[in-house]
Amino acid sequence: MCGIVGMVGRGSVNQEIYDALLLLQHRGQDSTGIATAEPSGVFHITKARGQVREAFRTRDMRSLLGTIGLGHVRYATKGTASSEEEAQPFYVNAPYGIVLVHNGNLTNTRELTDELFHKDRRHLNTSSDTELLVNVLAGELQATVSGLDLEPDEIFEAVSRVHARVEGSYAAIALIAGHGLLAFRDPFGIRPLILGTRKAPDGSYEWVVSSESLVLENGEFEVVRDVMPGEAVFIDLDGHLHTKQCAEAPQLVPCSFEYVYLARPDSIMNGISVYEARLRMGDRLADTIAKYTPAGAIDVVMPIPDSSRPAAMQVARKLGIEYREGFYKNRYVGRTFIMPGQSARKRSVRQKLNAMSSEFKGKNVLLIDDSIVRGTTSKQIIQMARDAGATSVTFASAAPPVRYPHVYGINMPTRHELVAHGRSIPEIAEELGADYVVYQEVADLKAAILEGSDVDDLDMSCFDGRYVTGTVTEEYLDWVESSQES
Repeated sequence: MCGIVGMVGRGSVNQEIYDALLLLQHRGQDSTGIATAEPSGVFHITKARGQVREAFRTRDMRSLLGTIGLGHVRYATKGTASSEEEAQPFYVNAPYGIVLVHNGNLTNTRELTDELFHKDRRHLNTSSDTELLVNVLAGELQATVSGLDLEPDEIFEAVSRVHARVEGSYAAIALIAGHGLLAFRDPFGIRPLILGTRKAPDGSYEWVVSSESLVLENGEFEVVRDVMPGEAVFIDLDGHLHTKQCAEAPQLVPCSFEYVYLARPDSIMNGISVYEARLRMGDRLADTIAKYTPAGAIDVVMPIPDSSRPAAMQVARKLGIEYREGFYKNRYVGRTFIMPGQSARKRSVRQKLNAMSSEFKGKNVLLIDDSIVRGTTSKQIIQMARDAGATSVTFASAAPPVRYPHVYGINMPTRHELVAHGRSIPEIAEELGADYVVYQEVADLKAAILEGSDVDDLDMSCFDGRYVTGTVTEEYLDWVESSQES
């Protein structure tokens, strides 16, 4: 999971890209980068480890000249989290010069690496699949272009060839030196990408593409629509929009975990309000809690802030139980789920949350979280509730048990890390130290997200083991696990 944004403006875009990355910071905290391009084709690139506010200085912003640009915040799923070389964007100098950012995860990296070395004669300097993607795009663009000029149809043909070679999830934005901005989305639309526009003072149009709609709203852009699965969008230097479907059989199957945890609640993805989806998750979870917990076993409902709050409010409302806030959150500690490594997660939980004993003492507490992945955070939170004086602790997840690796851009690569893998729900409760554990049903999560929308299906592979691209094998999962452990 990462956050990406691209802009085509009439004036300098560096500050607006910076502001957009601040809004997308929740999608990645390992590193960040911005690239801009002048009309002459000269690129300016700044990238560094850490969060947006600490990565860019005034001198960096002054050097980021140009009327088109892109930005990225990274949460490492491939490569090394601590390596600055892995930070995006990535650059290749031919053809034309291309800078690219990417949100997602390629699942045929072994084959692509071999092809790029033996067939395309291209050198890779990192283990990042984004570097793979920009080199595949560059190679296909090189093979497609027939003359000195670059036409939109040639770009779209190159993207079609990228779709034919690349497997997995990818939402990508690229700058092509001297020509414009290209954005494209994988044929299943697993990772989000949305297009917006606004009128410039001179009457021309400015454009933005981003992972989440909140970037558009903050910049006063009008939402045009989501970039469709398999579609490519090209905006030239004059602000003219060109689009084409570049995949043979596209179908929209967005990632369900975006709605559970990853996206900000004030975003709309694929026409679905994240906030309203989370409210519906709470409504359905309440029914399951009522079914599996004894009457009178719960005195108060409390969320684990912040992403579980909408679901917790609905659980309390539907069950007719008092809603209370028992945990105070330190806003200056990053999201524990996307911390790189178990030790960092363990250290950060008590720094991030403080249990207020006045809310817990002598009470039977129902804690609601958006999901339970590794169980590291959940176990510590349950113990914190007991230490604060809770009589009993029931722990409920707005998502189903995470039993399978997620290979499309979320850091859940190994089965043995997942607390639900190979365990029954009573065994999970014992492992976490809870009196009861209740999970959302798989069918209920799907229904809660899709209700009232035009979307027919979701990627729920980490819950049901069905990998929507159809290219994920048991051998691949074993290879991913062995790569993580080595």
